[in-house]
Amino acid sequence: MANEFLISKWKIWYKSLDVNHDGTISMADVEESRSKFSELHHLDAEKKDMVMKNFEKWWKEYIFRGKDGEISEQEFVDALNKDFTADKNKFIATMQSCFDILFDVIDTNKDRSISEEEFLIAFKAYGHENVALDTKFFKAYNPKDGLVPLKDIVTSWVDFATSTDASKPSVVKTAFETGV
Repeated sequence: MANEFLISKWKIWYKSLDVNHDGTISMADVEESRSKFSELHHLDAEKKDMVMKNFEKWWKEYIFRGKDGEISEQEFVDALNKDFTADKNKFIATMQSCFDILFDVIDTNKDRSISEEEFLIAFKAYGHENVALDTKFFKAYNPKDGLVPLKDIVTSWVDFATSTDASKPSVVKTAFETGV
């Protein structure tokens, strides 16, 4: 079973996915995030269609986990806890896949790095509109030449979603605790 520290991070993650800030995660959040992301990137029709499909697939597989309609915070936490408790190594592998896929979609130019612009657009698409805080979050990754390797960002998110060690610093947790 997950400890309180990890459960608290899952609750933070849940809130970060509530794109329209209505207290629940639903298909409205999926639609808003993928539409905003596509619009902010000014994607052509073909790329927009691919992004829209990939976003929806990611949400359905990793967030809703086969559930239709909407998912409450407790249902989200319970589903994660069930998988974590059943097989921690499999859970970590699933979270690795989850964030590999998500950040691959966000990396629209496919250079295997995330620029500040890509990062800010992604967070804006997910309803995080405070550019100063989002920029501070990006800079916490210590970008080189304005870029952060995709693997560094993915690793930080996998750690955020799987680590039970409260003594280990988390870029993601710190950013959300400061208001991202």
